[in-house]
Amino acid sequence: MSCPRVEREQAEQFIIGPYGMLSRNSRGRMSPEPECNIRTCFQRDIDRITHSKSFRRLKHKTQVFLQPEGDHYRTRLTHTLEVSRLARTVARALKLNEDLAEAAALGHDLGHTPFGHAGERALNKIYSGGFKHYEQSLRVVDILERDGRGLNLCYETRMGILHHTHGQADDTPEAVAVRLCDRIAYINHDLDDSIRAGIIKAEKVPELIRKNCGERNSERINSLLTDLIENSAGGKLQMSPKMQEVFDFFHSYMYSDVYTNPLAKGEESKVEGILERLYEHYVLHPELLPEDFCGIIDNEGVERAACDYISGMTDGYAMEKYGELFIPFAWTVK
Repeated sequence: MSCPRVEREQAEQFIIGPYGMLSRNSRGRMSPEPECNIRTCFQRDIDRITHSKSFRRLKHKTQVFLQPEGDHYRTRLTHTLEVSRLARTVARALKLNEDLAEAAALGHDLGHTPFGHAGERALNKIYSGGFKHYEQSLRVVDILERDGRGLNLCYETRMGILHHTHGQADDTPEAVAVRLCDRIAYINHDLDDSIRAGIIKAEKVPELIRKNCGERNSERINSLLTDLIENSAGGKLQMSPKMQEVFDFFHSYMYSDVYTNPLAKGEESKVEGILERLYEHYVLHPELLPEDFCGIIDNEGVERAACDYISGMTDGYAMEKYGELFIPFAWTVK
C-alpha cells in the first residue's frame, strides 16, 4: 500500500524551491514520535493547532475594537485566518513550504490575551516575569495545550510562531513570510474596520496610501503582496524600496490615527483594572485555578499559573469572572 506522506514528501522536491523547507528536513519535535502515514509533519502541526482549545478561543478575543457592535469586525480568529491565507499565497508564489507557513500563521497568536494588545500591556505590567504574546504563543503550544502536555509541534513551526513579531537571522523564509503577512494583514483589516466604525473616513486616508496601494481593502492587500512577491528572490523576502516606504508610512499612520485614537481606545483604560484584580485574586486563591494548572503552580509558582490562566481567557469570560468575583449579585426578599 502506498504511503501518502512519503508521496507528498517526494513531490515537495519538485514543488518547493531551493530555499523552502522540505518536510523531511524538519529538525523534528521536542518529543520524538512516529510519523503519520497520511500527513507530513507540518500538515500534522496545522491539524493540531486548528483542533486546539486555544485556537477556538480566538473567535472571542479582541483584534482592535473592544466589544464592537456589529458582526463584521475582525476578531483575533479572523485575523489569524487572513494571515494564514496571505502566507500560503506568498509561500506558493515563491515556491516555499505552504504547510509550514500555514502552521506558523495559525499558531502565531494563540498566546494573545483578552482585550487585544491592551490586555498584553496590562499583563506585562502586572506579572513580574513580564509578558509578550509571541512568547506566550510558544508557551501555549509547548506546555499549556492538551492539559499540560502541549502540542509537540515541529521546531520550524515553533520558531515561526515565536518570531512572528521580531525575526531572527536564521529564520526560515516561511517564518519571514508569516511575519510580513501578519503586518500586511493587520494594518489593512484594521483600517477597513476603522472605516466601517466611522473612526476614519475613507476619503481621509492619506493620498500616499490610496495612490500606491488602492482605495479598497482588497486592492491594498493585492498591491502589497504583489510587490513583495515580485521583489523577493534568492530566499530573501522584501518589497521594492518605494513600496517599503509606503508600507512603513502606512504602518506609522495606523499607530498615530487608529491604535491610539481615543474613540477606538476609550474603553481600554478599564482593562488593566480588570486583569489586575483577577490576577491578584488568583494569586491569593490558587485553589480557584483549574486543576490542570496544578503542575504549573508546583513547578513555576502561582504567579505564573495565574498569568497563564488569565492570558488564555476570552474577553467575555474575563468580564464574567470579574463580575462573579467582584460585583455583588442582585437579590430579592421572598
